[in-house]
Amino acid sequence: MLRISLSADTYSGIWGDNALVSYEAEGAVIHFSGDFPLRRIQQAARQLQSQGINSASLEGTGWSYERQWAFYCGFANTKTQVELRWASIDEDELELLNARRRSADWVRQVVNATPEAMYPEKLAEEAIAFLGGIAGDAISHELIVGDALVEHGWIGIHSVGRASSRPPVMLTLDFNPTGNADAPVAACLVGKGITFDSGGYSIKSSEGMVTMKCDMGGAATVTAALGYAIEQGLRQRVKLILCCAENMIAGNAYKLGDVLTYKNGLSVEIVNTDAEGRLVLADGLIAATETKAPLVIDAATLTGAAMMAVGTDYNALFGLDKELVFKAQQLSELVNEPAWPLPLEKWHQGHCPSFYADTANSRAQKGGGMGGASNAAAFLSRFVDTDNSSWVHFDLASCFRDSGDSRWAAGATGLGVANIAALLLQ
Repeated sequence: MLRISLSADTYSGIWGDNALVSYEAEGAVIHFSGDFPLRRIQQAARQLQSQGINSASLEGTGWSYERQWAFYCGFANTKTQVELRWASIDEDELELLNARRRSADWVRQVVNATPEAMYPEKLAEEAIAFLGGIAGDAISHELIVGDALVEHGWIGIHSVGRASSRPPVMLTLDFNPTGNADAPVAACLVGKGITFDSGGYSIKSSEGMVTMKCDMGGAATVTAALGYAIEQGLRQRVKLILCCAENMIAGNAYKLGDVLTYKNGLSVEIVNTDAEGRLVLADGLIAATETKAPLVIDAATLTGAAMMAVGTDYNALFGLDKELVFKAQQLSELVNEPAWPLPLEKWHQGHCPSFYADTANSRAQKGGGMGGASNAAAFLSRFVDTDNSSWVHFDLASCFRDSGDSRWAAGATGLGVANIAALLLQ
């Protein structure tokens, strides 16, 4: 186990001027002086990991909570389970680090799994097991599978997932620590759980499809966020709704030109079967509205347009409640998970018109046309009672890396988990 210490001094010596990492008899030293010290610590951890170091002990002074978490983010690896011993700090902070790591590791486990291993029912089962292991009897759940979705009115999830040999699923999980079946629901979380996205008949290219096991990142993120919030002492009732499906191609697949009529009466023309995430989330948001929760949070790997706008270091935030969006951004800074608001107004709802339905699910243009991320968020807003519930939408541009870079291994990052957990705890 390599010992890792910190130094605020700039290094100049045999390891190169301004080196991130130097070595001495006792182990390695990370030099974090300069701009953005947390990024430098994360880069140093990634550098150590790329050299084959999978076991480390953080020692010496200077290891604050934030610095240790930055090291973990860079040290976590896609292929190998790493061993990390935290530095001696306050016991409460140590418990918080362990809880945050458990949530982040779970996200990596389910998002990085192959699409063959992580299909809709399996994702739902993993979420139940993860939260049941944290909250025990305070958790109950309902699964609606396959054609039963139609009987319950969940037309979006069923339409997107019906072409797969593995049925679509809606999971509703109830965390109710009060023990009172009539306790009000304080918040509702909704997650996009597309365990593989071929694009449907609007088929993706091979290079665009190869990482589409990550399209259930929203479901994984809200599940882990609930678990992390519970471990931090959440005592209010929260419901979790996961909208899980494989978007595949077959003779019974949904098609361009189809019109879906949702449980709330809204009709939607399909102009792009690769804009499927908003179709399944619509069901989840209707279900969330039915709980009458005053706070609704959804998360999804929804649009490439959000990534074009904010890059892969930020998540994009949307909402008609500007105060809530601002709070979400403030909390993102507090937990070092950058997020940035993008435009959303009621009039964005008119940007996906249809001759045959109340709205289309996109625009028949590449990437959904100009303002695609805002238009997708506006589509979602149609399915939330925004007059009686505060709602925020996370478009998770930073939750997955197609390939490794100087700070992250390839795969899931876990970014967004702590941000959403912090919103639940407000």
